[in-house]
Amino acid sequence: MKSEIQSKMSRRSFLGLGALVAAGSAATMAGCAPKSREGGFAVGGGQSAATAVAADWLGAEPEITDIARTEDTGLLIIGAGTAGLAAAASAADLGLDFILCEKSGTVQETREYWGAVDTKYQKQLDIQIDKPKLLNEITRYASGKCNQEVIKVWIEESAEALDWIDPLMATTEKPCIVDVHTDHATGGTDYYVPVLQHIWPTPYTPPMRNDVFAAHIEEAGSPTRFNYEMVRLVHDESGVTGAIFNTEEGYVQINAQNTLLATGGYAANPDMMTALSPQTLTVCTSSSFAPNCTGDGIKAGIWAGGVKDPEAASMIFDRGSVAPGVSCGYVGEGDGRMLPGTIFQENIGSQPFMKVNRRGKRFVNESMPYDFMCNAAGQQPGGVWCQIFDANASEDILRFDTVGCSAFAKQMMAAGMPIDEFCAASLEQGIMVKADTLEELADAMGFTGDDKTAFLEQVDRYNAQFDAQLDDDFGKEAYRLSAIRQAPFYGCWFGGTLLTTIDGLRINKHCQVLDASDEPIPGLYAAGDVSGSFFSGNYPEYIVGVACGRSTTQGRHVARFLAGEIA
Repeated sequence: MKSEIQSKMSRRSFLGLGALVAAGSAATMAGCAPKSREGGFAVGGGQSAATAVAADWLGAEPEITDIARTEDTGLLIIGAGTAGLAAAASAADLGLDFILCEKSGTVQETREYWGAVDTKYQKQLDIQIDKPKLLNEITRYASGKCNQEVIKVWIEESAEALDWIDPLMATTEKPCIVDVHTDHATGGTDYYVPVLQHIWPTPYTPPMRNDVFAAHIEEAGSPTRFNYEMVRLVHDESGVTGAIFNTEEGYVQINAQNTLLATGGYAANPDMMTALSPQTLTVCTSSSFAPNCTGDGIKAGIWAGGVKDPEAASMIFDRGSVAPGVSCGYVGEGDGRMLPGTIFQENIGSQPFMKVNRRGKRFVNESMPYDFMCNAAGQQPGGVWCQIFDANASEDILRFDTVGCSAFAKQMMAAGMPIDEFCAASLEQGIMVKADTLEELADAMGFTGDDKTAFLEQVDRYNAQFDAQLDDDFGKEAYRLSAIRQAPFYGCWFGGTLLTTIDGLRINKHCQVLDASDEPIPGLYAAGDVSGSFFSGNYPEYIVGVACGRSTTQGRHVARFLAGEIA
């Protein structure tokens, strides 16, 4: 029998993963870069490069005078994604007066793999997390360009957040499990790869966590205001006192004692991506981002006096399958610029099979974090690579034993899914090729002349390295080598898939947005991908589930902080 939440969910339409294939962007407004409340440039640290490009994406703060109506609340939450829904559901439980607004017509996509530290489920399995080591591993990924106090909020409070979420998920008859993986070397070097990921199976099957939150909020009497597009924050020298939204009834101003930005990153805004994260575009062929993550909250926070992380950080997965000859970077013009891939994620791209460049040569140890692979390919022609495997791929994937969401391939192989079914999207579109001979495969992958000769010689060399169980070119672990001898043979070109940006407004440990003097802006908070101070440069892929865990924990932290539960 379905629970009450399940019954409510069945009447709603769900934003599935397939909806993320298409991505839109909002036109940015022209104008000069504003100054912060302290008179310094709004993109943190006085960066001259940022100053030069700021006017290309930031624009002038819009002036709105024709307000249709106003209303008041204690806490205004902007964005019904991972952080915003966690904040609103927590606020409902804590009895806070709040309003939740979302610019689209539905709650946002749920990333179902959730990282948490020292939970009751980990303790039941005697899984020990070295918290100081975890803190410093994340800091190492960020090259120290982070705020450890912000990171510690997730480390110290994620278990409590899971204890709160778990009963809500239990109403959907989804039990929580810990994704336990084998502790082994990876990438030819040492990483700290703790067991952090929690899942409520079956992932990406409604009702998902964000849907459960939305139903919980509605039951508490504060349903989400959909199709409320934030235009700007209401602010003056004393701080932020609410926001103005473009709605079906005109401009609505919501005055609030406190405002939480939970609007996501800027991956769907080509102007911001070009100006702030050009390196990302040189290594990506496909998109898996939410189409409404256009940087609205970041721009509004800067207009209100906040500062942004000076360096970009993107979540990039090595799964952007494309046809031969397609290179990384945008195609199209203006606001219609898009990454060229038509498949948002081909999961097998994250498996450490042999990968070669357009010259038919290996160029890297393929056993590495997702974005490391993409960045390495960025040093090669077109920023892409060709992945090759044979009929024994299923057995190879089981032996590779990868972690994180790439382990989905292992789970499907263990369940007996044929490799052709697992890769059906790329095979059916003709992007992935299946051939009876390596010669035929080389031709289909676009290798000609010396490049084709180099490719066939590379396969022979790789087979010899598998036989010797020694990668004497790039030091890949022996258990992640594989033979390429058994027909049929498979080949596919890949670039990176862009999921989201994770650089945003600088915050302190209570998620208060900071100004150019590192002082909190009264009344303004940020959580999730719109916020910064946590990541820099990349997403730490081996800290599995940290992004979703961070966003959820931060959203809940803000509600608890305002309710007085946290000093």
